[in-house]
Amino acid sequence: MFSCLLLGLLALFFFQSSVSAEHRRLSPENLLVITAATEETDGFNRFMRTAREFNYTVKVLGLGEQWKGGDVARTVGGGQKVRWLKAELLKHSDNKDLVVLFVDSYDVIFASGPEELLSKFSRLAHRVVFSAEGFCWPDQRLASKYPEVHSGKRFLNSGGFIGFSTDLSSMVQQWKYKDNDDDQLFYTKIYLDKKQRAKFNMTLDHRSRIFQNLNGAVEEVVLKFERSKVRARNVAFDTLPVIVHGNGPTKLQLNYLGNYVPSAWTFETGCGICDEDLLFFNEAPVGSLLRLKPSPAPCIIAPMLSKHGKLWSNFWGALSPEGFYSRSEDYIEIVQAKRIGLWNVPYITQAYLIKGSVLRSKLSQVSLYVEEGMDPDMVFCRSIRDQVTAKNINKHSQTENYSKIFEDENNFVEQPCPDVYWFPAFSEKMCDHLVETMEHNGQWSGGSHKDERLAGGYENVPTVDIHMTQIEFEKEWLKFLKEYIAPVTEKLYPGYFPKAQAIMNFVVRYRPDEQPSLRPHHDSSTFTINVALNSKGSDYEGGGCRFLRYDCQVESPRKGWSFMHPGRLTHYHEGLPTTRGTRYIMVSFVDP
Repeated sequence: MFSCLLLGLLALFFFQSSVSAEHRRLSPENLLVITAATEETDGFNRFMRTAREFNYTVKVLGLGEQWKGGDVARTVGGGQKVRWLKAELLKHSDNKDLVVLFVDSYDVIFASGPEELLSKFSRLAHRVVFSAEGFCWPDQRLASKYPEVHSGKRFLNSGGFIGFSTDLSSMVQQWKYKDNDDDQLFYTKIYLDKKQRAKFNMTLDHRSRIFQNLNGAVEEVVLKFERSKVRARNVAFDTLPVIVHGNGPTKLQLNYLGNYVPSAWTFETGCGICDEDLLFFNEAPVGSLLRLKPSPAPCIIAPMLSKHGKLWSNFWGALSPEGFYSRSEDYIEIVQAKRIGLWNVPYITQAYLIKGSVLRSKLSQVSLYVEEGMDPDMVFCRSIRDQVTAKNINKHSQTENYSKIFEDENNFVEQPCPDVYWFPAFSEKMCDHLVETMEHNGQWSGGSHKDERLAGGYENVPTVDIHMTQIEFEKEWLKFLKEYIAPVTEKLYPGYFPKAQAIMNFVVRYRPDEQPSLRPHHDSSTFTINVALNSKGSDYEGGGCRFLRYDCQVESPRKGWSFMHPGRLTHYHEGLPTTRGTRYIMVSFVDP
């Protein structure tokens, strides 16, 4: 009796060891992600971006084909996905080492990589694992047939599952139904069959270790900011799921999570996707504009507009259950420019760009603005949410190093001459846009003493320039001086509290054949800022500024960096000759 028991225990030990060894051998090279999508929507592009970030190998089924699987957003359907998967898995049915992950794409994002995924799959110690949710869909009468669970979600969801290709292939070969029949009901009946559940060694991810379905669990999921990445954390089970699925009516919450997960925005790096899919072009007469690549750029994009000193803006970060305004957790920090990025939001108004192809196709048969009992902008945004994805862009033109002036003055503020400070102010794009705007305006002064733009009609130290008033940008520029330059002034000149007022704000152009230099002079200001708008060497040669009293000069201004120096009495200076090309600078005489 003892020997039989011992043999039984040894057999169990070796069986468990073999299973564990099988799972320990899993490697990312033997993982294939399969998804289904008939077109490249914003949701699909978001899914693929997160897949690329973690180096997943993805096979897309159905791209370019007509969808015949029914309106799964409102009723049952989705069988077409099983038919596609059935055909694809036949190609891998003999590969015993291959692990296949099947997920939806339009409403799914990856939060972590293949190593963590396979490790968690191994620890579950089953050959097929389906995601789980709190609702029995599509047939609630089957709820009583599900195995009881002591903790976690009880019911199967077909939006994500993982298993060995041999088992999954054998499972989906049973499909013999129509394209618009329900895929989740098909998998549910297999799982509820005890013999098949044992045959395929199936289980559900009850505690969201791998799959997080949001429907019915929105309140359980919060953002977890880690170093240079963001995870979705399930606080009910204290798990960090690898895959987040916005199933059912939770698309807006998925959009909110996707604004951060896995690295769309982090505290360390800021916006991680703002420079993707952008092209810049210069075509007369419109000057410099932002051009979106035909794909995969968002279908609709809007600027972030807000009222000065107030929390009013042209977007909503969230919606109430009734479809009206609700404040998202990050709304205030976005409006106050503490978080600058590309945000997927449910409502925009006032100003936006829409792809013409979208208006001519998806939105051509939709009543965009009219519905009884609703404001036109709300009707418009709901139509957009139903058909495409609206995005709100909030990218300011300051250089990314501006805020570091206050964190680390020694590394981000230089002093090339006595009481002359040099610090980052503009991004290169801002510099380019300002120069192009001025050249498009073209109303450069002649560089003579006679100047009708001034109250007295006389300029003591004339330059070839265009004032900010000429391009109707004076108010915006004064706001820039007050909000960005004044704090730097207070830090660099302790005890002085600037009013940040300026009458003279202008862009100067220096050319060898026009006005190459500027004679020695004092500025009519308490202090002056002078921002270099292009680069020495590539755009021009020569140039710079010399402070005569200190016999000190700066000959290589950096594009986007600003000089700040006292105006009257002490800092008598001159503009050094530009010998080639064209040099542009932005000048303000502050607190005259």
